[in-house]
Amino acid sequence: MNKRMEIDIQYYKYGKKEIDYLKNKDSILGKEIDRIGMVKRVVNPHIFSALISSIISQQISTKAARTVENRLIELISSITPENIDKLQVEDIQKCGMSTRKAGYIKDASYAAISKTMDFDNLYKLENKEFVKELTKLRGVGPWTAEMLLIHSLQREDVISYKDLGIRRGIEKLYDIEDLTKEEFKIFEQRYRPYGTVASIYLWEISHRNK
Repeated sequence: MNKRMEIDIQYYKYGKKEIDYLKNKDSILGKEIDRIGMVKRVVNPHIFSALISSIISQQISTKAARTVENRLIELISSITPENIDKLQVEDIQKCGMSTRKAGYIKDASYAAISKTMDFDNLYKLENKEFVKELTKLRGVGPWTAEMLLIHSLQREDVISYKDLGIRRGIEKLYDIEDLTKEEFKIFEQRYRPYGTVASIYLWEISHRNK
Protein backbone atom coordinates (compact mmCIF):
# COMPACT_ATOMS: atom_id res chain seq x y z
CA MET A 1 0.00 0.00 0.00
CA ASN A 2 1.21 3.51 -0.75
CA LYS A 3 2.70 5.22 2.33
CA ARG A 4 0.50 8.29 1.86
CA MET A 5 -2.58 6.09 1.95
CA GLU A 6 -1.37 4.35 5.12
CA ILE A 7 -0.82 7.50 7.18
CA ASP A 8 -3.42 9.88 5.80
CA ILE A 9 -6.66 7.92 6.06
CA GLN A 10 -9.57 9.95 7.45
CA TYR A 11 -13.20 8.92 7.92
CA TYR A 12 -16.52 10.73 7.77
CA LYS A 13 -17.32 11.89 11.29
CA TYR A 14 -20.72 11.11 12.77
CA GLY A 15 -22.04 9.73 16.00
CA LYS A 16 -24.91 9.21 18.42
CA LYS A 17 -26.73 12.44 17.53
CA GLU A 18 -27.11 11.56 13.86
CA ILE A 19 -27.85 7.90 14.52
CA ASP A 20 -30.52 8.60 17.15
CA TYR A 21 -32.18 11.14 14.87
CA LEU A 22 -32.41 8.72 11.94
CA LYS A 23 -33.60 5.88 14.15
CA ASN A 24 -36.36 8.08 15.55
CA LYS A 25 -37.41 9.21 12.08
CA ASP A 26 -37.34 5.74 10.49
CA SER A 27 -37.54 2.53 12.50
CA ILE A 28 -36.86 0.35 9.43
CA LEU A 29 -33.60 2.13 8.71
CA GLY A 30 -32.93 2.17 12.47
CA LYS A 31 -32.93 -1.63 12.66
CA GLU A 32 -30.33 -1.78 9.90
CA ILE A 33 -28.21 0.85 11.61
CA ASP A 34 -28.21 -1.32 14.75
CA ARG A 35 -27.35 -4.42 12.71
CA ILE A 36 -24.53 -2.78 10.76
CA GLY A 37 -23.01 -0.66 13.52
CA MET A 38 -20.63 2.21 12.89
CA VAL A 39 -19.32 2.54 9.34
CA LYS A 40 -15.89 3.87 8.42
CA ARG A 41 -16.35 5.89 5.24
CA VAL A 42 -13.04 7.15 3.89
CA VAL A 43 -12.88 10.87 3.09
CA ASN A 44 -10.26 13.11 1.50
CA PRO A 45 -10.39 16.75 2.66
CA HIS A 46 -8.21 17.87 -0.25
CA ILE A 47 -10.75 18.83 -2.91
CA PHE A 48 -8.44 18.64 -5.91
CA SER A 49 -7.03 15.18 -5.23
CA ALA A 50 -10.52 13.99 -4.22
CA LEU A 51 -11.81 15.22 -7.58
CA ILE A 52 -9.10 13.32 -9.46
CA SER A 53 -9.94 10.18 -7.48
CA SER A 54 -13.59 10.63 -8.37
CA ILE A 55 -12.85 11.07 -12.08
CA ILE A 56 -10.72 7.93 -12.03
CA SER A 57 -13.58 6.04 -10.32
CA GLN A 58 -16.19 6.87 -12.94
CA GLN A 59 -17.75 3.70 -14.39
CA ILE A 60 -15.15 1.26 -13.00
CA SER A 61 -15.00 -0.89 -9.88
CA THR A 62 -13.58 0.39 -6.61
CA LYS A 63 -10.72 -2.12 -6.84
CA ALA A 64 -9.80 -1.06 -10.38
CA ALA A 65 -9.98 2.63 -9.44
CA ARG A 66 -7.65 2.07 -6.50
CA THR A 67 -5.12 0.34 -8.76
CA VAL A 68 -5.21 3.16 -11.31
CA GLU A 69 -4.89 5.86 -8.65
CA ASN A 70 -1.95 4.09 -7.02
CA ARG A 71 -0.17 3.98 -10.37
CA LEU A 72 -0.71 7.71 -10.78
CA ILE A 73 0.61 8.35 -7.26
CA GLU A 74 3.68 6.21 -7.98
CA LEU A 75 4.29 8.33 -11.08
CA ILE A 76 4.00 11.77 -9.44
CA SER A 77 4.29 11.07 -5.66
CA SER A 78 1.24 13.19 -4.78
CA ILE A 79 -1.81 14.31 -6.71
CA THR A 80 -1.47 18.06 -7.09
CA PRO A 81 -2.25 20.37 -10.02
CA GLU A 82 1.44 21.15 -10.43
CA ASN A 83 2.49 17.50 -10.58
CA ILE A 84 -0.23 16.59 -13.05
CA ASP A 85 0.61 19.60 -15.18
CA LYS A 86 4.08 18.10 -15.80
CA LEU A 87 2.52 15.03 -17.41
CA GLN A 88 1.24 14.50 -20.92
CA VAL A 89 -2.24 13.06 -21.44
CA GLU A 90 -0.54 9.89 -22.69
CA ASP A 91 1.40 9.55 -19.42
CA ILE A 92 -1.82 9.70 -17.40
CA GLN A 93 -3.60 7.34 -19.77
CA LYS A 94 -0.86 4.72 -19.30
CA CYS A 95 -1.82 4.45 -15.62
CA GLY A 96 -4.81 2.45 -16.82
CA MET A 97 -7.54 4.85 -17.86
CA SER A 98 -9.12 6.08 -21.06
CA THR A 99 -7.66 8.96 -23.04
CA ARG A 100 -10.88 10.85 -22.33
CA LYS A 101 -10.49 10.50 -18.55
CA ALA A 102 -6.85 11.48 -18.78
CA GLY A 103 -7.94 14.61 -20.64
CA TYR A 104 -10.45 15.45 -17.91
CA ILE A 105 -7.67 15.19 -15.32
CA LYS A 106 -5.41 17.50 -17.34
CA ASP A 107 -8.29 19.97 -17.70
CA ALA A 108 -8.80 19.97 -13.93
CA SER A 109 -5.12 20.66 -13.30
CA TYR A 110 -5.16 23.54 -15.79
CA ALA A 111 -8.28 25.02 -14.15
CA ALA A 112 -6.54 24.92 -10.76
CA ILE A 113 -3.21 26.36 -11.93
CA SER A 114 -4.80 29.10 -14.05
CA LYS A 115 -7.26 29.93 -11.24
CA THR A 116 -10.09 29.44 -13.70
CA MET A 117 -11.52 27.53 -10.76
CA ASP A 118 -10.57 28.54 -7.22
CA PHE A 119 -10.15 25.16 -5.54
CA ASP A 120 -8.93 26.80 -2.33
CA ASN A 121 -12.29 28.45 -1.78
CA LEU A 122 -14.74 25.89 -3.15
CA TYR A 123 -15.43 24.68 0.39
CA LYS A 124 -17.08 28.04 1.17
CA LEU A 125 -19.89 27.42 -1.33
CA GLU A 126 -23.32 26.09 -0.40
CA ASN A 127 -24.13 22.63 -1.77
CA LYS A 128 -26.05 23.77 -4.85
CA GLU A 129 -23.47 26.40 -5.71
CA PHE A 130 -20.66 23.89 -5.24
CA VAL A 131 -22.32 21.48 -7.68
CA LYS A 132 -22.97 24.28 -10.16
CA GLU A 133 -19.37 25.46 -10.02
CA LEU A 134 -17.70 22.06 -10.19
CA THR A 135 -19.81 20.86 -13.12
CA LYS A 136 -18.27 23.62 -15.22
CA LEU A 137 -15.30 21.28 -15.56
CA ARG A 138 -15.34 18.90 -18.51
CA GLY A 139 -16.11 15.37 -17.39
CA VAL A 140 -17.61 16.40 -14.05
CA GLY A 141 -21.34 15.84 -13.66
CA PRO A 142 -23.72 16.37 -10.74
CA TRP A 143 -23.05 12.90 -9.30
CA THR A 144 -19.30 13.50 -9.12
CA ALA A 145 -19.87 16.87 -7.43
CA GLU A 146 -22.33 15.37 -4.95
CA MET A 147 -19.86 12.61 -4.05
CA LEU A 148 -17.25 15.29 -3.32
CA LEU A 149 -19.72 17.03 -1.02
CA ILE A 150 -19.71 13.82 1.01
CA HIS A 151 -16.20 12.46 0.58
CA SER A 152 -14.25 15.71 0.65
CA LEU A 153 -16.30 18.52 2.19
CA GLN A 154 -18.10 16.13 4.58
CA ARG A 155 -21.42 17.96 4.26
CA GLU A 156 -24.17 16.61 6.52
CA ASP A 157 -27.19 16.46 4.23
CA VAL A 158 -26.28 14.85 0.90
CA ILE A 159 -28.23 11.97 -0.60
CA SER A 160 -27.94 11.55 -4.36
CA TYR A 161 -30.71 10.26 -6.59
CA LYS A 162 -28.07 9.79 -9.28
CA ASP A 163 -26.20 7.24 -7.16
CA LEU A 164 -27.23 3.70 -8.08
CA GLY A 165 -26.05 2.24 -4.77
CA ILE A 166 -28.19 4.64 -2.75
CA ARG A 167 -31.26 3.92 -4.88
CA ARG A 168 -30.69 0.17 -4.58
CA GLY A 169 -30.28 0.53 -0.82
CA ILE A 170 -33.67 2.23 -0.56
CA GLU A 171 -35.30 -0.35 -2.83
CA LYS A 172 -33.94 -3.26 -0.80
CA LEU A 173 -34.71 -1.68 2.56
CA TYR A 174 -38.32 -0.81 1.76
CA ASP A 175 -39.03 -3.54 -0.81
CA ILE A 176 -39.60 -1.10 -3.67
CA GLU A 177 -39.27 -2.57 -7.15
CA ASP A 178 -38.32 0.55 -9.10
CA LEU A 179 -37.81 3.72 -7.07
CA THR A 180 -39.19 6.86 -8.72
CA LYS A 181 -37.74 10.30 -8.24
CA GLU A 182 -40.92 11.38 -6.42
CA GLU A 183 -40.57 8.47 -3.98
CA PHE A 184 -36.90 9.28 -3.53
CA LYS A 185 -37.76 12.83 -2.49
CA ILE A 186 -39.91 11.47 0.33
CA PHE A 187 -36.93 9.62 1.80
CA GLU A 188 -34.63 12.57 1.16
CA GLN A 189 -36.92 14.77 3.24
CA ARG A 190 -37.31 12.12 5.95
CA TYR A 191 -33.55 11.80 6.46
CA ARG A 192 -32.88 15.57 6.48
CA PRO A 193 -30.72 17.11 7.94
CA TYR A 194 -28.53 13.98 8.18
CA GLY A 195 -28.91 12.66 4.65
CA THR A 196 -25.21 11.88 4.40
CA VAL A 197 -25.28 9.40 7.29
CA ALA A 198 -28.38 7.83 5.71
CA SER A 199 -26.44 7.57 2.44
CA ILE A 200 -23.58 5.80 4.22
CA TYR A 201 -25.95 3.16 5.58
CA LEU A 202 -27.86 2.82 2.31
CA TRP A 203 -24.58 1.99 0.57
CA GLU A 204 -23.95 -0.71 3.16
CA ILE A 205 -27.48 -2.07 2.77
CA SER A 206 -27.08 -2.12 -1.00
CA HIS A 207 -24.02 -4.35 -0.68
CA ARG A 208 -24.97 -6.52 2.30
CA ASN A 209 -28.66 -7.22 1.86
CA LYS A 210 -28.89 -9.93 -0.80
